[in-house]
Amino acid sequence: MTIKNAIEVINIAKSFQNTTALDQVSFTVQPGEIFGFLGPSGSGKTTTIKILTGQLLPTNGEAYVLGQSVQAYDEHRYEKIGIVTHQSGLYDKLSVYQNLLFFAKMFGVPVARVDKLLERVGLSQHKKKLAGKLSQGMRQRLVLARAILHQPQVLFLDEPTSGLDPRTTQTIHALIRELRDQGTAILLTTHDMLEATRLCNRVALLNAGRIAECAAPQALQLKYNRDQQYRVHIASAAQDLLLPASPETTYQINQWMLSGQLETIHSCEPTLEDVFLTVTGRSLK
Repeated sequence: MTIKNAIEVINIAKSFQNTTALDQVSFTVQPGEIFGFLGPSGSGKTTTIKILTGQLLPTNGEAYVLGQSVQAYDEHRYEKIGIVTHQSGLYDKLSVYQNLLFFAKMFGVPVARVDKLLERVGLSQHKKKLAGKLSQGMRQRLVLARAILHQPQVLFLDEPTSGLDPRTTQTIHALIRELRDQGTAILLTTHDMLEATRLCNRVALLNAGRIAECAAPQALQLKYNRDQQYRVHIASAAQDLLLPASPETTYQINQWMLSGQLETIHSCEPTLEDVFLTVTGRSLK
């Protein structure tokens, strides 16, 4: 059976005593899609993942993962999903290899996949090291390896590169793209808008428990490019010039082109962070 939406969320709400964490949230994630759930700390990102992975029940609304209600999870559902959160689930007194071997046996995964995956995440040379002795970057790579060991159809990533060095971040990003290309549905929460722009097919901007906007990153940047500007560099200028889009600017650029002075020209689009600030009035900090 082919499932169109790997994840389907319909008017989910979640309250904790007098605090509303999620308020009428709806979205879908398709197989082979990276869906970014973006917002500052406290906006409801982690609460959403906990609901979708069966750790919390919603106050109202419905949610389905691979066609099954999150309120009816059983042990077989966890064979089809992978989770990366700040609670790593690793055994610090076991080695890198022993950690993956334990989970391989639990999921019935061939032992040969353990070595293959350690090679892919760059941990083969550290396979005998205790998990508790790993650097933050190596530990996060092991967490991701454990989450995809059983080749899940849906992968939940809760800020997977937060606090990591650029090299480790690039390694994880490359692996996430590979998983997407293999058909994995990926829900990525992050407050890093550059990461979201580079990875996500679509993003939802979450503010105070509500989705304020939902579209492809480039579509949002285009939609909110109200004050379009051009960055130009001409031979006679010591630095780039930032010019507003106007008939006068168009005329001037044409003159520089005709005279051979124009060296580069770029359209300046807002970043996703700029868009978030415009939409919500809030910073991501």
